[in-house]
Amino acid sequence: MASAAAVSCPALLITGCASGQGKTTVTAALARYHARMGRRVRVFKTGPDFIDPTILEAASGAPVYNIDCWMVGTEDSRALLAAAARDADLILVEGAMGLHDGEPSAADLAVTFDLPVAAVIDAGAMAQTFGAVAKGLKEYRAVPFAGVIANRVAGAGHARILVASLPPDIVLLAALPQAARSLPERHLGLVQADELAGLTSMLDALADLVGASAYTALPPAVKFTPYATPAAPQLLAGRRVAVARDAAFSFLYRANIDCLTAMGAELIFFSPVADDAVPAADALYLPGGYPELHAAQLARNRRWQDSIRAFAAAGRPLLAECGGMMVLFDTLTTLDGTAHAMAGLLPGKVRMRERLAALGLQSLALPQGELRGHSFHYSLLDTPLEPVWRCTPRRLGTGECVFRRGAITASYLHAYFPSNPVAVAALLTGTV
Repeated sequence: MASAAAVSCPALLITGCASGQGKTTVTAALARYHARMGRRVRVFKTGPDFIDPTILEAASGAPVYNIDCWMVGTEDSRALLAAAARDADLILVEGAMGLHDGEPSAADLAVTFDLPVAAVIDAGAMAQTFGAVAKGLKEYRAVPFAGVIANRVAGAGHARILVASLPPDIVLLAALPQAARSLPERHLGLVQADELAGLTSMLDALADLVGASAYTALPPAVKFTPYATPAAPQLLAGRRVAVARDAAFSFLYRANIDCLTAMGAELIFFSPVADDAVPAADALYLPGGYPELHAAQLARNRRWQDSIRAFAAAGRPLLAECGGMMVLFDTLTTLDGTAHAMAGLLPGKVRMRERLAALGLQSLALPQGELRGHSFHYSLLDTPLEPVWRCTPRRLGTGECVFRRGAITASYLHAYFPSNPVAVAALLTGTV
């Protein structure tokens, strides 16, 4: 329930006209700049994303959580923002895709929480059209519009052209030069923070560019109404849950870990890539990640493979999502055409491809209610297994299959656990 006293904190939602404009780079640069000034910075990422938050955590020095108006939900997002506002000097929210893209969109979030919008526009191959794009972003729908940030600007002369192109009611907040180093990318998004050598120096260089741009003042303060979310049911009290976490299994929402702990679970992390055996536990959670980049190593790791087969044979619940599911099938074929032997707990073959196979918000209807999440994968699955359930896409696309064999539940769905803790507990206790 909402409490009476609102809390205020300077806040800014950083979005763009499309993906690839440099939103994460700009958000990280701003977070790093203000953190170096001694300010307490909290950053949020809109919608489903596991990778950008790792960069933003490194930049801000604080945990990064996801917020949006559907998967996370308006009230849980309100609670997260208000809690951050109590302690922070600045809140930054990085949008997904373009400002008006998706249902819900970054614009929906801005309107819901009265967040001032700064739109990042890649001006590298643009002159007067910059003003037209900025005008369209501001006027397509009424949002609290703070201004635009020009990215990859060629120089002072280019910046003057961009300023001159803008309508009088749109402010150029900053012009960042082409020298701004873009964060490295690969399929599924940016390279993860712990894989980036020299990330600290990269972030410091970006922060220096923010200082040089003169966009150094704090944005306006926004009022956030505190919201007390219900206490988590203690459905996992006394239970040990093993969680794979390493370079191949890294797609873990912080909120998922918090949710399991809040329900009383004791979490034991281990690394299949390091050939760790599955720890002694009551349940096993295999999150998504990049098993395709480590397929050869996973295929060689006998202790890991033998231990997960023994775990499954013991009939204890195993929840696998996306990359975690991929390693349970017979083989995983990488882009070079090599078929790597996986755990063989589910019949079938997984094959990587260069084109995106699925992307979008999805939900799963269970006896305990709706569990929300998303799918995002480049692999295709060939299996004789029949799904026991099918997910429902939020908008377009095909609902992901959910497979069961023994106590194994596996799907391409990346579930957001706080959307239905009771359903998650049922999956991890084998009561659904």
